[in-house]
Amino acid sequence: MAQFSVHKNKNPKTRSAYPYLVDIQSDLLSGLSTRVVVPLIKHAALLKKPVRNLMPVVEVDGQPFLLLVPQLAGIATSELGPAVGTIAERRTEVVAALDFLITGI
Repeated sequence: MAQFSVHKNKNPKTRSAYPYLVDIQSDLLSGLSTRVVVPLIKHAALLKKPVRNLMPVVEVDGQPFLLLVPQLAGIATSELGPAVGTIAERRTEVVAALDFLITGI
C-alpha cells in the first residue's frame, strides 16, 4: 500500500456514494493492519459548495472528485479494494487540507 494511492471502495453500504478511498497513511507504518483513508465523492454529487482548503478536487479516470478530508477514517487493510491510481502529485494540497482540518490554519 502506498501513501496517496486511490483504491476502490469494497464496502457495499458506502461505495455508491464514495466509490474510491485514498490511503493517506505514511508508508513508514505499512506494518500496521489498518490504514487511514479519505473517501472521494463525485464533484457533482456534493450539494453544498465545498470548502476549498479542506476538500481539494482530484481526478480519477479523468473525472473530478472531492477529497472529503473531514470524513477521514481508519479501516482494516483487508477492507481496501484494489488500487486504481494515485494522487501523489497532489501531496501538497492533501497535506494542507489535513493541516487545515486539525489546526484551522
